[in-house]
Amino acid sequence: MPVDPEGRWFETAKPIAVDGGIAVRAKRGKIGEQWWSRRFVDVLERVCDGGRLARGRAYARKGQVMDFQLSAGRVTARVQGSRPQPYAVEIAIAAFDDPQWTALLSALGSRALYRAALLAGEMPREIIELFDEQGLPLFPDRLDIRCSCPDWSVPCKHGSAVLYVLAEAFDDDPFLVLAWRGRDRDTLLAALRGTPEPVEEVDPLAVEESPLEDHVADFYSPGISLSRLRERPPRVTTPPELLLRALDPPPVKVRHIPLTDLLRPAYRDLAEPPSTADGDS
Repeated sequence: MPVDPEGRWFETAKPIAVDGGIAVRAKRGKIGEQWWSRRFVDVLERVCDGGRLARGRAYARKGQVMDFQLSAGRVTARVQGSRPQPYAVEIAIAAFDDPQWTALLSALGSRALYRAALLAGEMPREIIELFDEQGLPLFPDRLDIRCSCPDWSVPCKHGSAVLYVLAEAFDDDPFLVLAWRGRDRDTLLAALRGTPEPVEEVDPLAVEESPLEDHVADFYSPGISLSRLRERPPRVTTPPELLLRALDPPPVKVRHIPLTDLLRPAYRDLAEPPSTADGDS
């Protein structure tokens, strides 16, 4: 049985091919396209062994990960190696408890832009700062990775393969990041929808009353800056996929991804203005 220079066993035989395994789309280069997926991969590459991660990327690209399940604080998966019996992988992080999520949801609900982005299925980049302000980092700096294979390295290539498959799953559904921390999509959005929008009742034309004799010299001066009277564009527009959010989602998933999540990019593309060909007037 081969061992590495530190005396740890490793697998040299080619893995058994998997029919219908979960293969990442990125066949070369970096895995993960969205900023939140790249942030997760950055954590992996900072805390995990580079050699095992490289072999894990190869496994992820070949589709050796048979399946995975994500729940609060836990990911379980099966990975096919060179032996007939697939290896069982478990990746655990600290999930936030109810009081911690109450504080997080209160902070998210009080910021209209973050709340609107999440309700539209987006993950605003600034959300990391909001979690940090609560002392609850969104991305873990420690992963408890276990595999049933005999390799003592943590993570082994089977665990690394699951991590990369997970990173690309985050690409397709950013709410998996939050679900891993303890709040699934439906529970989170229901809480945000039930949060009243903070509205500041301010009359922009209000002028504080004062005696006439105090304003003889500046009687004809405007009471407020004229710049405040200019029309300003709204900061939040209606998302093009509003219809998908308004209707009940169909109970259909493609590779563990809800159908509405796959349709959302198409709705956004339809809302884009048509591009003009070069040379058109």
